[in-house]
Amino acid sequence: MSNEKTDDKISEEAHAYTPGLKVKRSMTVRQTRRLPIPGKVLVKVGDEVDHDTIVAEAEISSEPEIVKASSIMGVEPLDLERYMLKKEGDPVEEGENIAYFSALFGLIKKQVTSPIKGYIESISEITGQLIVRGAPVPVKVDAYIPGKVVEVIPNEGVVIEINAAFIQGIFGIGGESHGKLKVAVESSNDELNTDAIGHEDKDAVLVGGSMVTMDALRKAVDIGVSCIVVGGIRHNDLIKFTGEEVGVAITGHEEVGLTLIVTEGFGKMTMSQKTFDLLKSYEGHLASVNGTTQIRAGVMRPEIVIPHGGAVEASEEFSSGMVPDTPVRIIRQPYFGAIGVVSSLPVELQQLESESYVRILNVKLGDGKVVTVPRANVEIIEE
Repeated sequence: MSNEKTDDKISEEAHAYTPGLKVKRSMTVRQTRRLPIPGKVLVKVGDEVDHDTIVAEAEISSEPEIVKASSIMGVEPLDLERYMLKKEGDPVEEGENIAYFSALFGLIKKQVTSPIKGYIESISEITGQLIVRGAPVPVKVDAYIPGKVVEVIPNEGVVIEINAAFIQGIFGIGGESHGKLKVAVESSNDELNTDAIGHEDKDAVLVGGSMVTMDALRKAVDIGVSCIVVGGIRHNDLIKFTGEEVGVAITGHEEVGLTLIVTEGFGKMTMSQKTFDLLKSYEGHLASVNGTTQIRAGVMRPEIVIPHGGAVEASEEFSSGMVPDTPVRIIRQPYFGAIGVVSSLPVELQQLESESYVRILNVKLGDGKVVTVPRANVEIIEE
């Protein structure tokens, strides 16, 4: 009986699951590129696309402008059509006359001009109003990553596949971008400061070490750097840079002039050596980056995709859970950002200071110290 209990504990430990950040040298990356509304797909299955290839497009109607034409002209709604210079469906320019009235040998003149560029959507004989709608706004979706189209979603988008290096960060801001990778520091512990950034870095994805300074961020924006990847950033600097408190709901909408991806956490955080070495090994390669982050429901992590077309390694399959020696990152205080390996996974629930009972694990940090944290407070580092 005791052996059965021991086996149950071992089995339960082996299947304790915690999602993690991926740091992969070679894996199959699949990206779904979808329009926000139904439209037209421009590629087919089997097509090879570049990162900037437009794969789908649609048009969104502009907001309508209501013009009280009969009131402006001083005529009855039923008579409005007699004075119209345009009919329904006709294109119009902003400021162009669309209705005109003249009386008493030209002594009395009244006219209606279009408030926007667009077309006449409707003319009402009941209200005497016109509806002028702006030209449709085109919506285009690019491939984001180079690769092969492996699936077409009719009227919506496509799925693109490529073998690539794939790295997830813990936090990011800014949306999708691209650029050639350049490592701007000597080691994973070096700060990225203004001295490491020059005009030759325009459009580059710059890799720093432990932290990026506020002055470096501002200089990078002025030069036109595409993205900065770094271990950490001071929380106050992030607020100053974005001009707002960054919440935990979702990021990626910020218009700050570049994409920022933080791989470890807030403050001065030495970048994981594995991550730093992987980025350095692909220096000069074109990378696709996305700073969008969502911490709560429907977790999304910032990512760096480095297409290389090489063979996928046998280790591509992600681990299904934690076992002793699994590399992990602690994602909550008081050890936020610390990296270590799982030392042990006790099965018994442990009581926290809040008096709630949770499953915990022991993590051996890089300095040899073993700390106890709730399992929900760690992420596996996929290798």
